[in-house]
Amino acid sequence: MLIEHRGQRPVVPASAYVAPTAVLCGAVTLGERARVLHGAVLTAEDGEVRTGADVVIMENALVRGRRRHPALIGNAVLIGPHAHVTGARIEDEVFVATGASAFPGAVAGAGSELRINSVLQVNSVLPPGMVVPIGWIAAGAPEAQLFAPGQHDELWEVQRELDFPGTVYGVPRGTSMRDIMARQADYFGAHAEDRVLDDPSAG
Repeated sequence: MLIEHRGQRPVVPASAYVAPTAVLCGAVTLGERARVLHGAVLTAEDGEVRTGADVVIMENALVRGRRRHPALIGNAVLIGPHAHVTGARIEDEVFVATGASAFPGAVAGAGSELRINSVLQVNSVLPPGMVVPIGWIAAGAPEAQLFAPGQHDELWEVQRELDFPGTVYGVPRGTSMRDIMARQADYFGAHAEDRVLDDPSAG
């Protein structure tokens, strides 16, 4: 399904494939021979989503672009089922496995791997060729450190400087959830004006 959002329409080249149950919303541009499989959602909120060539975005994955953090996917990238890429840059030949997450401002360097259920934290930089093991967390810049799931205290020492609330929600740490969610409700309320495009080849 192709949806116009904020006056922007998805662009899908003739060589690409978008499954009937996938959703492309707003300023989404697919590269040549891109494949977007069933249930995947590529949504350009107030920023773009752009993929390179030979990209496969598998079932039920989410790729979200934001104004300050577009989602930029390089060439020959696999984004696995249930993966979550929001406002991150994924460089060429990166493997993003099932359930992996990359958050706003993050960069996954060329040839790197985010293995099953791993996390690349906000504003963190995964060097080219680096592997984040199953369930681990990569955090930090200019070069991410790797943390096992049980290393909460060590991770927090790095993570708190990455400014998750400022990056993701645009608010200082300590802002109440009531205030954050009021802002989020307004932000996502922009979808009320979306328009489903009748012509699936429109772009």
